[in-house]
Amino acid sequence: MNRLAPDAEDARFIRRVIILIVIAAVTAALYRAGDLLILAFGSTLGAILIHAIARTYRERLRLPEKVALGLAMLTVLAAIGFLGWLFGVQFRAQVNLLIVRLPDLLKQLAAWASQSPVGAKIVAAVQAAYAGSKAAQDVGGLVQGGGELLVNFVLLLFGSLFFAVEPRKYERGFLMLVPPGKRAAFEDALFDLGSTLRLWLRAEVIQMTTMGLFVGVGLWIADVPSAAALGLLAGLSEFIPYIGPTAAMLPALGLAATNGSGPVIGTLVTYAVVRVVQTNFVTPFVTSRVVSIPPAVTVFAIIGIGTVFGLFGLFFSMALLVVIFTLVRSLYLREVLGEDIPRADHDLLIARPEPVRDSPESLD
Repeated sequence: MNRLAPDAEDARFIRRVIILIVIAAVTAALYRAGDLLILAFGSTLGAILIHAIARTYRERLRLPEKVALGLAMLTVLAAIGFLGWLFGVQFRAQVNLLIVRLPDLLKQLAAWASQSPVGAKIVAAVQAAYAGSKAAQDVGGLVQGGGELLVNFVLLLFGSLFFAVEPRKYERGFLMLVPPGKRAAFEDALFDLGSTLRLWLRAEVIQMTTMGLFVGVGLWIADVPSAAALGLLAGLSEFIPYIGPTAAMLPALGLAATNGSGPVIGTLVTYAVVRVVQTNFVTPFVTSRVVSIPPAVTVFAIIGIGTVFGLFGLFFSMALLVVIFTLVRSLYLREVLGEDIPRADHDLLIARPEPVRDSPESLD
């Protein structure tokens, strides 16, 4: 007789406590490994981009799958090399001027805003909020050691290449962790997610390109120093909606102020006109097939993700928001509530069992 064995109610209580402890430990571990998870997510986005380019080559040039994939990888590497050449060679003087003048420009902007009591309180509040944020700590770490940024970029690049080579292996591995009865729903949601992210990445590339070109040309016409570098910065900042372009406008205004009031007015007009064109013409056209996320939700979600994951989380905040919206639509609205939401066409990764049918003998 085992007199110390717990009864059924105690065993159920102990099991639930252990489950809660495991969930708390996994959540804490994921939070501690937030930077690694963000890099893995960024690598997944890179792999999706590579496969989207490979699909274009395969459909337009009638190339074999492996040849198209290799050519897509070379295209991505060439694009990265081209951006490095722009920043490191072509725009080096402009970028150096921007980096050297940026701290003084921010101080001048804060001094100008602090001339009024309300502006002084706003500046103090912004400085206090930024000083205690995780993003400020990440920026300080990157300034002190640029090697961390380089290592993260290399991990992101190689992770994208590895994920792009054999994506089905990772997708099947994920689905094998799901209970068999739920795999079909998760597989459909997984391909919905991939299709939505491909469309979103294509829309982002178009918006970043148009933003950079329009801003660069407008600042050049307004006689703003480093117009080409500022245009490239504005294009890249479009990856973080609302917050990114606003932050990219500040150095443009500061550099414009060094040439007088005319370039400042020209800078304001340029960003206002470009924003109107982007919002009313470019964005609705390129995002018509992507999930529509309300602006208020976008802004607060970006701030929240940046607070939790820091600087690198801020870079991928919009993509994370697209992932969350797509999963809610595919798993909750369609699979739980039964809403009529179409599924993305795809080949089955894991064979699904045939439904059991009653034999004629069993009906007699």
